[in-house]
Amino acid sequence: MTKPLEGITVVALEQAVAAPYCTSRLADAGARVIKIERAEGDFARGYDRQVHGHSAFFVWLNRGKESLVLDIKQPDDAALLERILSKTDVFVQNLAPGAAARAGFGSEDLRARYPELITVDITGYGEDGEYADMKAYDFLVQGESGLISVTGSPDEMGRVGASVCDIAAGMYSKIAILEALIKRGRTGEGSGIKTSMFGGMVEWLSPWLLHQAYGELSEQRIGLAHPAITPYGAYECAKGELILIAVQNQREWRRLCAEVLGKPDLADDPRVADNPARLANREYLNSEINAVFSSKPRDEVRALLKKAQIAFGAVNSIADVSKHPALRKIPTDTPAGRIEVMAPPAHFVGEEIEALSVPTIGQHSEALRAEFS
Repeated sequence: MTKPLEGITVVALEQAVAAPYCTSRLADAGARVIKIERAEGDFARGYDRQVHGHSAFFVWLNRGKESLVLDIKQPDDAALLERILSKTDVFVQNLAPGAAARAGFGSEDLRARYPELITVDITGYGEDGEYADMKAYDFLVQGESGLISVTGSPDEMGRVGASVCDIAAGMYSKIAILEALIKRGRTGEGSGIKTSMFGGMVEWLSPWLLHQAYGELSEQRIGLAHPAITPYGAYECAKGELILIAVQNQREWRRLCAEVLGKPDLADDPRVADNPARLANREYLNSEINAVFSSKPRDEVRALLKKAQIAFGAVNSIADVSKHPALRKIPTDTPAGRIEVMAPPAHFVGEEIEALSVPTIGQHSEALRAEFS
């Protein structure tokens, strides 16, 4: 099976999440990814020991890579990296701003030496301005970007559980790399790409920022409800079991009233007849729904919603998700043996995903030094 990025070599001077996410997905697509690590390794190796003694974060983000230990401050190691880069298609780094340049591997200088090279610099807030040197861990960027301000309940803000700022930066970097490879195929020229965690997250928050700039930003932090659509949230069934429902249009609203709530006249009640009215009278609307749902077991409510073609879902625990019928897994080899990890969300129809390996620190150093001697 031929993979889309076979023949593409990526060098990754990376650590933690954002850049490793990007390069791991390039490896999934067939790219050769050479990961440069310090002697102590990417610090994400030490986040936990949950996967047979290895870090779940590292296993997640580093399958299919070759690990090369280098001290790029040492002339011999710097020379080796230079020789590798001379035969490289893509260079990705997420060190502190300016660190790669101080070591002699700044993106602009590299592209001057190798005009076909695609360089990617991933930072927290960009390379210019007063925030350029700020430490940018995911939690901090969630706060700075405004994400935390719209997440949680009215009484308490909350961080998003997943490392969404890191992941967004990694996703956008991969997208830009693929675009740059297409462009290079047409022009023969490389590209310089700059991605920031902050930029990725404010892109996701565009509707909120547009409301702020051109309209009125309504209350956003309302727990499991939706700030602009209702009924669109969590409701309690008998025995306290929660169910999520999402009504998107008036046809669904009428079906909910008639077929699920058994209250067809409610659809035309002026207090809840359309979405703006329902938002203004959310408390009344919720009381009408809760009066019905709280008297029925969740399975019965699910059956009614399904028959009425109303979108619904469960509030699953991670234990629940691990047994979810929609969950897809792929094999991955680790130093402690083969495991199963979550499959990429996009896959090519009819093609099997081969098992890639997670490297130990410096596992490929000897072979790479020989290859690029």
